[in-house]
Amino acid sequence: MKRCVVGIRRPDDRTHPATGRGQPSVWFPSMATLAAVLSEDNRALLRVIRDQRPQSLTALAALTGRRVPNLSRSLRMMEGYGLVRLNREGHGVEPVALATEFLVVLDDPAGT
Repeated sequence: MKRCVVGIRRPDDRTHPATGRGQPSVWFPSMATLAAVLSEDNRALLRVIRDQRPQSLTALAALTGRRVPNLSRSLRMMEGYGLVRLNREGHGVEPVALATEFLVVLDDPAGT
């Protein structure tokens, strides 16, 4: 599992950030959003998905004790930031964790 580098960039910031090694690949609009998406519960959820590889949201609900609608909401939000992939097969959804380790960049010395 790759480490995901995340950063904070205001939505009205039109500058193009530097790319490359060590630069954020996932951007959050605020510290509050970052804290909500990468909460302890959500990071634990990503680890369960990585370690247990549930084949459905129902299986994930059984592993975590969370309800399917709650999991679905959390996973769709994380999918929007590229942290999980939701493989849809017929009526089922298989969650795949794309990142479980995070490096948070708060101040970019390059000024981007």
